[in-house]
Amino acid sequence: MTIDLADESLRRRLAENGLALTITEVRDLLSGIVAAPPPASCEPEWLVLIAPEPTPVLRDTLLALHDQMRRDVECDDGLMPHPEEAAERLQALRVELAKRELDGFIIPRVDEHQGEHLPRHAERLNWLTGFTGSAGVAIVLQHRAALFVDSRYSLQAVTEVDGNLFEHHRFSKTAAAAWLAKHAEHEQRIGYDPWLHTPEDVGTLEKAILHKSIQLQPCHKNPLDAVWHNQPCQPLAPAVPHPLSYAGQSGHAKRCTVAADLIKARVDATVLTNPESIAWLLNIRGGDVPYTPLLLAFAILYADASVELFLDKRKLTPAMTHHMGPAVRVSPPQAFEPALEALGQSGASVCLDMTAVPVAVVNRLRTANAHIVSEKNPCALHQAQKNAVERQGMRAAHCRDGIALVRFLCWLEQTLAKSDSVTELAAADKLQAFRREGIHYRGLSFATISATGSNSAIVHYRPTPKTNKPLCPGTLYLVDSGAQYLDGTTDVTRTIAIGNVGMEIRRRFTQVLKGHIALATAIFPLGTTGTQLDILARLALWAEGIDYDHGTGHGVGSYLSVHEGPQHISTLCSDIPLIPGMIVSDEPGYYKAGAYGIRIESLLTVCNVSPAGAERSVLTFEVLTLVPIDRTLIDITLLSQFERMWVDTYHARVRGTLISFLDQESAAWLTRATAPL
Repeated sequence: MTIDLADESLRRRLAENGLALTITEVRDLLSGIVAAPPPASCEPEWLVLIAPEPTPVLRDTLLALHDQMRRDVECDDGLMPHPEEAAERLQALRVELAKRELDGFIIPRVDEHQGEHLPRHAERLNWLTGFTGSAGVAIVLQHRAALFVDSRYSLQAVTEVDGNLFEHHRFSKTAAAAWLAKHAEHEQRIGYDPWLHTPEDVGTLEKAILHKSIQLQPCHKNPLDAVWHNQPCQPLAPAVPHPLSYAGQSGHAKRCTVAADLIKARVDATVLTNPESIAWLLNIRGGDVPYTPLLLAFAILYADASVELFLDKRKLTPAMTHHMGPAVRVSPPQAFEPALEALGQSGASVCLDMTAVPVAVVNRLRTANAHIVSEKNPCALHQAQKNAVERQGMRAAHCRDGIALVRFLCWLEQTLAKSDSVTELAAADKLQAFRREGIHYRGLSFATISATGSNSAIVHYRPTPKTNKPLCPGTLYLVDSGAQYLDGTTDVTRTIAIGNVGMEIRRRFTQVLKGHIALATAIFPLGTTGTQLDILARLALWAEGIDYDHGTGHGVGSYLSVHEGPQHISTLCSDIPLIPGMIVSDEPGYYKAGAYGIRIESLLTVCNVSPAGAERSVLTFEVLTLVPIDRTLIDITLLSQFERMWVDTYHARVRGTLISFLDQESAAWLTRATAPL
């Protein structure tokens, strides 16, 4: 059937459906919808934002128009510049800065919410430099520019970003603030977008450049946006309720709990700019960014447990209004700044997390004479401590995820045994296909790291058609992947031998495994932080003078962000103790540049334990992930009896939990893969 997409035809079909929307309103809605990531399900959930019950003809017309607009946007937004385009974009930005009498500009990879996963319109660093990693910042001066990334992306940055345009630096070696202080001239004006920097960021910059009288100039209109032609629109995905059957606690109960903390701290309100916390607090989810079910919004939580939520009302369905209740007032995004001003003018005391809130929010409140109290996000600890329903949901999600991984690993072994070629991209697609068959699946929780050979040494590698390699005998294959399910979020890494590998690889793999086991089996007193436990995962590597440069563990949300704070396990200092209900990853690794990479990652939940004769409260971990560890890579002679027993016990648990859900071939593979050492 041929669909007529002409405005007159669309107007007629809207009228036939009893809708008073104008063509402009429909196209504006669709522009926002196509700016959001495609939904995980085949059902076009966004239709409800335009027509709750469209006729078949209107439905087909809207779907066709949507598909056409999505193709146009993906072709025209200019992300991932070609080499010649990167130079042109950099020059265009410099011209714009000169017009504004600025000598430089700072471009962090964040949006107004300081999120890890950004909507397409906020991928400014990617658009300018070509860098696709999740953490980085660029500084552009009139005659030189630099890109700064952490250790996970040092190799990736070299391959993605033209070194003739941007110097490459690692944060651990050269701080961005120090570079700016060194290369900017005395009394120059350096611009920054106050919605993309926290007070902590700006304070670090100001301290570094103070001796040269360099002026940091807030730009109320981002100069990069002025030169980004065809910049995508703000995303517009439906806001949906997160049912109590998955959340385990009502939004009302959560609001009262956090509001009680505000009263205890003697503050009148807190400003929430973190969409994960807003989603958790109100039991709502969305689809505005990739990999995490968020709707981009701001909120003010008052000490009386009421909330003012600032978001595009076109995202709301009738079900959402009923779900949130009368204590949650919804206002458009344009009302956020006036609300901050009114809050300050009322003489309110406001709690702000200075490490996460945009400096623009702080400045607006200070200008209005609000009393600001610097405190950590009051939702964060409550959000991190999963309730019984969330913990059970995570177990169920990891069971389904384990089934998908076992089927994938069985398929991989069988396919390679036939001498059929499997590439990194093909393997990632196949794993996603297996996951998609599980109930409650809502998409990946991050872009799959599917890496073989030298690519596996790139910690946060993402395969592309340009870098895509086949899995070849004698190499390692590292797959780090995760999924979003309505009842939980997963993240797992397994390193697989493709054929026979050398003794060095097996030794390194076993050392990584020893660290993984040491952390997973730790028993530690209440009050212990992740920093104190990090050494357990590294000892076997340190013994031979080797290490890895990334953290050992991060928090994980419940059908929320796969990277959730405030807890973490790393060498970086943390004052957040691990408490029952928290979920963390356990992911030591080893990477030999240009050769191979190894990582073993499972998710753990913190739980109480009562050893015989204990004199104080102690905690341990429950392993949530149910995926075999490659036995062929283990050098048994390096394992203690306890470590061998742990591997066998873990594999027996994986086999016993999953085998009844598998087809005959996958069950046979699992039996072999989990045989005792």
